[in-house]
Order: sequence, then C-alpha cells, then structure tokens
Amino acid sequence: MPSDPRGFSGLALMGGPMSVNDDLAWIPGMLELIRAAVSMQVPVLGHCLGGQLMARAMGSVVTRNAVKEIGWGRVAVTANNDAKNWFGNLREFEAFHWHGETFSIPPDAQNIASSEYCANQAFSLGRHLAMQYHVEMTPQLIRAWCDDWHKEVISLSARTKSVQSPEEILRDLDARTQRLNGVARSLYERWLSGLQPA
Repeated sequence: MPSDPRGFSGLALMGGPMSVNDDLAWIPGMLELIRAAVSMQVPVLGHCLGGQLMARAMGSVVTRNAVKEIGWGRVAVTANNDAKNWFGNLREFEAFHWHGETFSIPPDAQNIASSEYCANQAFSLGRHLAMQYHVEMTPQLIRAWCDDWHKEVISLSARTKSVQSPEEILRDLDARTQRLNGVARSLYERWLSGLQPA
C-alpha cells in the first residue's frame, strides 16, 4: 500500500464483497492513504465499498443498511449547489445497486444523492466524490454478479422490493446500462477535471 498520495493524480476506489468494518490487514493503510489524499487535495473517487472507505477515512461510520439493495433503482439528486456541480441539471437517474451497508455523511461533506431504500447514496467534498451506487457497470459485469445472486439473498428471511431477481435485473440490460454509462461519463469528466499531474 503506498503511503504518499502525491505520486498519483487521483485515487479511484472500486467495490468489493468485504466490509470496511472487517479486520483486514490492508484496510488501515488504505484509510490513511485516503486521509492523506483528501488533506493534500489529491482527488478521490469511490464506488460502493470505495465510497464507504472514503466515508470511514473522513470520520464517518459505515453501518448495516435497513435493507439490502440489489438491482436497478432510482436515485434522486439532492437539491443543493454541490449536487448541481456534479450532476448539472440531472434530477434523477436509474443506478445499479448491490450493497447491504451504507455510510453516514462525513463532516463538511454534502449529501448529493439518495434513494428510497438508502438515504445516503453519494456525498461530495470539493473535488472528492463518494458513491454508494454503481455507475461503472457493464452488461457482462452485471451478468457475472447475477451468478452470485443466491449467495447474497440466502441469508434474507424474506425478499423485499429492494432486492430484485436476476430476471428483473437483466431486463432491458443493454439499454439500461447504456443510460447508466452516460451518467458515469458525466461524473467522471467532472472528477477528471480536478486532476493535476502527479
């Protein structure tokens, strides 16, 4: 794990099946790296677990969400200046979700998106962006995750509306993913504009 973020123009953190709260050897070093990057204004971008790592590093907590959120779901963009800075005139979009935990909003950061099942879907702090939802998905990746669907829902006493079946998830997959990638492109372009040469 690198200790100095100044060797990078930015840090992009992806998802994973583990929890930020797990006792894993690499997590403390990752949290320190994120804290250093934020303090040195090296832009950080987090997807799902990556967003949770950012929240934890920046002084928030990651806890179990009220329900698991798996599949496609509407995300509402918060009505504040920070959200407008990231999303422009977009007011809502359909995102892909696959999580059972959620983050609280760090001090000085702003909630910029929410959903019916998860109040904190994204936060920003200047050039840093953390997301609970996924915008980076491809049809191939979603199909692969659906292969593990039963592992995710086997522990549920009853499936709720927040957990879609693989059949629901795969419906109109190419068109939905194409629209999602449009949202991703806009967010990534905004984040990339804050990068500086390492």
